[in-house]
Amino acid sequence: MRHSWRLLLLRTYTRSSPHVSSTSPHLQRQVKASCSPYLSSLRTLPQLSPSLSPRHFSSEPMAEPSKDSDNNHLHVSDVFTKFSDVNDIGRELEQSGVVLTHDLVLRVLKSLQSNVDAARRFFGWVLEKDEQRLSSKGYNWMLGILGTNGCTVEFWDLVVMMAKKGYGMSRVTHDRVKDKFEKEGLDSDLRKLRAVFTSASADDSVEKLGVRISRVIRNNVWSEDVETQIKEFHVTYSTDLVKTVVDSLAMEPNKALIFFRWIDESGLFTHDQGSYNAIARVLGREDCIDRFCKVTDEMKSKGYEMEDETFAKVLGRFAKRKLHNEVVDLYEFAMAGANKPPLSCCVFILRKIAAAKQLDMVLFSRVMKIYTGAGNALTDSMLDSVLKSLTTAGRYEECNKVLKEMKECGFTASGNLQGKIAFKLGSSHKKNEANAFLEAFGSCIEKKAWVPLIKGHCASGDLETASACFQQMASKLGICNTASYAFELLASAYCSKDQATEACSLLHQCVKENQLKPFQTTYKLLISKSLVQEGGFKDAVSLLDSMRSHGFPPFVDPFISYLSKNGTADDGVIFLKSITASKKFPSTPMVLQVFEAILKSGRRSAAQDLLSKCPGYIREHADVLNLFSPTVKPVQAPAAVPVAV
Repeated sequence: MRHSWRLLLLRTYTRSSPHVSSTSPHLQRQVKASCSPYLSSLRTLPQLSPSLSPRHFSSEPMAEPSKDSDNNHLHVSDVFTKFSDVNDIGRELEQSGVVLTHDLVLRVLKSLQSNVDAARRFFGWVLEKDEQRLSSKGYNWMLGILGTNGCTVEFWDLVVMMAKKGYGMSRVTHDRVKDKFEKEGLDSDLRKLRAVFTSASADDSVEKLGVRISRVIRNNVWSEDVETQIKEFHVTYSTDLVKTVVDSLAMEPNKALIFFRWIDESGLFTHDQGSYNAIARVLGREDCIDRFCKVTDEMKSKGYEMEDETFAKVLGRFAKRKLHNEVVDLYEFAMAGANKPPLSCCVFILRKIAAAKQLDMVLFSRVMKIYTGAGNALTDSMLDSVLKSLTTAGRYEECNKVLKEMKECGFTASGNLQGKIAFKLGSSHKKNEANAFLEAFGSCIEKKAWVPLIKGHCASGDLETASACFQQMASKLGICNTASYAFELLASAYCSKDQATEACSLLHQCVKENQLKPFQTTYKLLISKSLVQEGGFKDAVSLLDSMRSHGFPPFVDPFISYLSKNGTADDGVIFLKSITASKKFPSTPMVLQVFEAILKSGRRSAAQDLLSKCPGYIREHADVLNLFSPTVKPVQAPAAVPVAV
């Protein structure tokens, strides 16, 4: 089937409009003379599978998801490179669920420019399956592939076909092929190329014809005279020509629509997907919304898809004008087709709605239902993007509305994102919203989200709310490292506000009621902060029993420092008894350490008062007597010794 695709070109001739071709007689004579003898030798293209849809590669997507749209052209190129049998090609494409679009055709041809056999197979396939996907650009790509790969006979056949359809050779294609012909020394073909290009460029290119027709329409009020002038061009209208005229009238959408309707009603052209998309791009503006909707309704009724270019261009206009209802309508239309917008489009629309002056939850919910209704799942990154828009708009507190709607669509934020939301609400003094967050999601909120919520309230200085959140957390989670870590954050916040006493009371309460097991570092923090706070000695001592019950050795260093500078004899007795489980005096080395610290601070009378309250075995101990002997000079206090408990 080396040249079988060319027979498809001839078949298209017979399907052409009965109107006069736009190709000049001179052009037709130039190219036809060289290729007509060769055309008679072409063979028939093998029959394509009837199970495939006429507008897509496959009748419907398989259960397996289609490949990433960014790589579809690579997959299709690979299929036509590996396989030559039509049945094998059909099977591979049907399994992949790839949808044939104008952009995809161009990208595949571009990737196959050095593989003429695969390009030939692909071009023939598109001609047979959906010729509307081949624009002037598509033909020019194939023309360039043939010319630069030495297929001169097929090159001239395709030139004839393009001329019949009103397509001219582009400057880029001409230059590429000219360089090849010059390099190969094909003087005859080179002369013919120059003649064809010059003739086509002078009068008959789609672009020039489109400009002339649109100029007539722009410069006059529509009338029978205008219609007569247009008919006098005697051209065969192609999709590209209609698109060129409509695009040229973009600044006068009313005239573009009149031309669009007239050319169809006059029988000069039957509109297809390409021409409908062209007029949709022109009408997709704020002052033409009613007409735009009518055209898109017609497209839908005829089964036409909205092309990527149309969708992107109109969406951008509507979004810029903050026409959010129209944006959502457009998105719904595109999502109902086979060529669905990417994930980024849904995020873009949701962010626009979130950033509006007022958050329209009806529209927001509608977008999510359109998206999930197509089999897609909401993600953390989507929610995070929406929350950023709410932050920019200064309405972060409305995040609960968003979370609720997304939850109804089957989405629950991850623990990390829950934590991010919780901290933001807490640190922003959004107490009511934070409570609403807990009420709405308390049943599914993860452990790691509680800590940021408490941390956020602490950061805002609302320790009362932070404490209430912690107790709620402790009652739900019980004994766990997460609760212990959260309590340390809370204790640190209390201490930073010189409220160590309140933190100690909360610790005792949570240990008793919720079986909290604070970290050792938490005990050390509260003991140290309590001892430097007026009247905090009793609070610090009260922590020693709890500390010991959790398996930690008593933290004595701050007490010794306190007693050496400020403590009374009674304080010393209370401390020494508190560090043992039996509530009796500890081992002599521990007592000696306390005496030495007090004496080193120059408070000999305080040390003697404490000695007088000690048991006899302490007072009569040789080391103690030696320490208090008048002949003994004060010495450096020895290193701390382990406490026997």
